[in-house]
Amino acid sequence: MRKILIIMGSKSDLPVAEKAIALLKKFCVDYEIAVASAHRTPERVKDIITTSDADVFIAIAGLSAALPGVVAAHTCKPVIGVPVSGGVNLDALLSVVQMPPGIPVAAVGLDRGDNAALLAIEIMGITDSKLSEKMKEYRKEMAEKIEKDSKEVVTDAGNR
Repeated sequence: MRKILIIMGSKSDLPVAEKAIALLKKFCVDYEIAVASAHRTPERVKDIITTSDADVFIAIAGLSAALPGVVAAHTCKPVIGVPVSGGVNLDALLSVVQMPPGIPVAAVGLDRGDNAALLAIEIMGITDSKLSEKMKEYRKEMAEKIEKDSKEVVTDAGNR
């Protein structure tokens, strides 16, 4: 069974993880979730990653956001980093996108657990035609919503 592991640096990252979880459920993708800190529990992070059978990892962290890089250091599987917004915002964002050569981490925008899930689904869709078809349908639904919204805005603007 193919699955995704979501690992958060702290419980306070759960609202960002819930965005990912909602989409993984929508796509019927198995997932696990864990809390482990790159700084406070580095051995726990290593143990979780090295014993996981996940196909893709989503690492969510704020502040120095070291977690995605630490996860990537312990696996050769895809890692998607999700920086969590905070007081400065750039600290977490730059930490996720500025990985050293040889240890890549894919990065999505601040608090974009939803985009992390979609990217993970696209990665798994390379070898899973059912997931790929579900993604095409999801994109079609998004396009239809925009078309509907456009018609509503045009109609509403004409009635003013």
